Amino acid sequence: MTGNIPPVIRPEHVSPRSLDILVSELGLRSIGNLRGVEISGMTVMTREVTAGDMFVAVRGANRHGAEFAADARANGAVAILTDDDGAVIAAECGMPIVVVESPRTTLGDIARWVYRTDDNAPQYFGITGTNGKTSTSYLLEGILRQMGITTGLSTTAERHIAGESYVSRLTTPEASELHALIARMKEVAVRAVVIEVSAQALTHNRVSGIRFDVVGFTNLSHDHLDDYSDMDDYFRAKRALFHPEIARRGVVSLDTAWGQRIVEESHIPVTTISSTGDTSAFWQVEVTEDDPAFTAFTLTSIDGVSISTREPVIGRHMAANAGLALVMLIEGGYEPDAIAAALERDNGIQAYLPGRTEKVSGDRGPNVYVDFGHSPDAFDHTLAAVRRFTSGRTIMVFGADGDRDASKRFDMARVAAEGCDILIITDHHPRFEDPAAIRAQLLDAARSVADGPEIFEESPPENAIRLAVSLAREGDSILWAGPGHQDYRDIRGERTRYSARELARSALAEAGWSL
Repeated sequence: MTGNIPPVIRPEHVSPRSLDILVSELGLRSIGNLRGVEISGMTVMTREVTAGDMFVAVRGANRHGAEFAADARANGAVAILTDDDGAVIAAECGMPIVVVESPRTTLGDIARWVYRTDDNAPQYFGITGTNGKTSTSYLLEGILRQMGITTGLSTTAERHIAGESYVSRLTTPEASELHALIARMKEVAVRAVVIEVSAQALTHNRVSGIRFDVVGFTNLSHDHLDDYSDMDDYFRAKRALFHPEIARRGVVSLDTAWGQRIVEESHIPVTTISSTGDTSAFWQVEVTEDDPAFTAFTLTSIDGVSISTREPVIGRHMAANAGLALVMLIEGGYEPDAIAAALERDNGIQAYLPGRTEKVSGDRGPNVYVDFGHSPDAFDHTLAAVRRFTSGRTIMVFGADGDRDASKRFDMARVAAEGCDILIITDHHPRFEDPAAIRAQLLDAARSVADGPEIFEESPPENAIRLAVSLAREGDSILWAGPGHQDYRDIRGERTRYSARELARSALAEAGWSL
């Protein structure tokens, strides 16, 4: 994808390492003269090569990265890491070549060595699941900061380094990027790192070279079946996080049946949590107060530990995420009493969750929320949360991704139609797919719901949110699902500037509502 791609975050101070020693210590095979060659970084993208880098040439869908070896050298690369086929292609590149069976499988271990991320490593927390990964990550990091811990964060939405925020590129970055990010975090004395771990990250070895102290599982529901053959295949990708080579301990939510399977098939010690009353869980989350500004809850364990607090986002599913974050901290060695004291001092968890049921409207007029949810299960939970605090009608705006899992579109539209009074179907990221065809699929599904809502089709999304606001009255709520925190739309491979938050506020202002 071209245009406005956030840069890779690298350490500011690098001590180059000898390529000869790397090959020797890791027992790698090499071609060419290694003597005197020192590497200071790694990347899989030629356009991101900087002086002193090792260029990692992997096979893509259409071409082999080794075909771009000359470009990498021109940009400052001093060596190549590739497979046997790549070594043949890059034979005349003029750089030493390190040859491995699978560059992606090896990348994490080599990046760890290059960036020295094993030396005085911070504490690592990793979170996986279909929905709630980002929210749980933000909540966990927020609690750590309230306890005085200098933190790092890597999520779909942002990267945090000791309080500084940066826009994310992928949910979980490539292993070379992730280790560079951690190296930068270590430079500013980060003590705990929270990482959102996608199924694709596990499948493609993006967290290789890291061993998490505690990992968490939120839930599993229909998503990403464009990447995985079926739900069992998708589950196995998530389950890989619960292996002793990747993590030491785990916390598993039993709120979906897949959680029990994680428990049964985990290769590391795990504890369990439930927000739905599953009595087999060691920890229980009970919501004690719903409010438009927060959700209060109590976390209790079988052996009598109890923490009562609040989290800053509407929705009982958010209390479940917060409970998971708390238990992960306890499993990480933090004393429950110390956690409870910090939360009581601050009147609850202090965290900003960008684009997660984020209210962008003012005190008067319709409530307008933008949300990143893009699966049937996410729609169901978020619509329920919004309806709970809506005295009038619930209006929903959404579109579906192009060139992604089309099998979930029917259920997305069905859940939306079942949960709102007015439904506006628009565009999201069409990519290279025809947006009108995507909308047609969603409209057919929404209209299949008996006694469903009033349905509109409106494109582009700028017009869709204006339509929603024009239809809304005092006491109504608008949920715009899909874009959340994102600041672009992907249209035929181009990142087009776009912010749902800004567009929603602009539509409200145009309609005369104060912000």
